[in-house]
Amino acid sequence: KENPILNVSILGFGLFYTVLPFILMVIISTEFQNYFPLLAGMFILIWMNDTFAFLSGKFFGKTKLFERISPKKTWEGTIGGVIFTLLAAVAITFLFDEDKLIFWVVSAIIIAPCSILGDLLESLFKRNMEIKDSGNILPGHGGILDRFDATLLTVPFFLTWVAIYTYF
Repeated sequence: KENPILNVSILGFGLFYTVLPFILMVIISTEFQNYFPLLAGMFILIWMNDTFAFLSGKFFGKTKLFERISPKKTWEGTIGGVIFTLLAAVAITFLFDEDKLIFWVVSAIIIAPCSILGDLLESLFKRNMEIKDSGNILPGHGGILDRFDATLLTVPFFLTWVAIYTYF
């Protein structure tokens, strides 16, 4: 190949970007015990952010967030996603984990921006490569990487928060 160092760098980054978060999820699920499963709560907050950012943007979105990277994302959608993520954190607390309000609210404050940035980062990768979808496994959904883009960036920050909360 013309650029072997660049090729190896891209391969290494791709493995680091996609595999490391799954390894960290195993660490979260095995090393940290909690009444309500931490990974379930993390995924609920990520999905709430993604879902309600989409819905808020669809119904109220007018102001583009980063049009060059992701032309359909709006500030209104972003704010809606953050608000509903915080509400979901409160709901998790009152429904399942009564004595951990601060933990889940701070988790939402960490997860919402990480989720948004993860989605934007994956969109940036696709724009840079001039492709619409990251794969063909889930047609119409942007590819399999689009289903995990928010999670991939969120997991390291969530693990850090869990460790800080648990040990300090």
